[in-house]
Amino acid sequence: MKGVHFPVTAAALSVLAFATLLASASDPDPLQDFCVAINNTDSAAVFVNGKFCKDPKLASANDFFSDKLRYPGNTLNPVGSIVTAANVDNIPGLNTLGISFARVDFAPNGLNPPHTHPRATEILIVVEGSLYVGFVTSNGDGNRLFTKVLYKGDVFVFPIGLIHFQLNVGKTNALAIAGLSSQNPGVITIANAVFGSNPPINPDVLAKAFQVDDNVVDYLQKQFWYNNS
Repeated sequence: MKGVHFPVTAAALSVLAFATLLASASDPDPLQDFCVAINNTDSAAVFVNGKFCKDPKLASANDFFSDKLRYPGNTLNPVGSIVTAANVDNIPGLNTLGISFARVDFAPNGLNPPHTHPRATEILIVVEGSLYVGFVTSNGDGNRLFTKVLYKGDVFVFPIGLIHFQLNVGKTNALAIAGLSSQNPGVITIANAVFGSNPPINPDVLAKAFQVDDNVVDYLQKQFWYNNS
């Protein structure tokens, strides 16, 4: 009724606070490809979403250190690039901190092929050389392509989960350092996953998806199986 005011009770405030808490709550992001639930922990190894923690009193400086990014990687491979990761697998102190790094070395015309990080946004800085970089948006956004040529000191961001790439367009070796917003960002190289999966995807599926002849799919699968063997 007009002019009637209802007091806000402590119970009402409690319900509102609880509803707000539920609205803002969410499951933690996965830190591996999957984590299958088990009921009997006696019959199977137990993994957590991330890694178990060392007693802090036993931690040392080496738990937070790695020299992996100091050394150039070997780019003598079909794509002419190599990624050296510095993540929780080789820097234990990164556990739960939500960050990792990678060094990317490029030979002239070397390519870091189209790939995606399912658990991380990437920010990349060019240390030496020049790179043509880009990412493609999702289907709902029309698969738009964003590209840029980067030079020494330039920075570019690749949003989480989007397919992206880097190509050395200079005449000399190139070097980039990437920061990623996960201790274990994961990587799916598109061509390797599609044509080099284990076991292979049915060629009929790929032929129809790519609108090509089965012989083209067979050729591509053999290339990736040969290179991965």
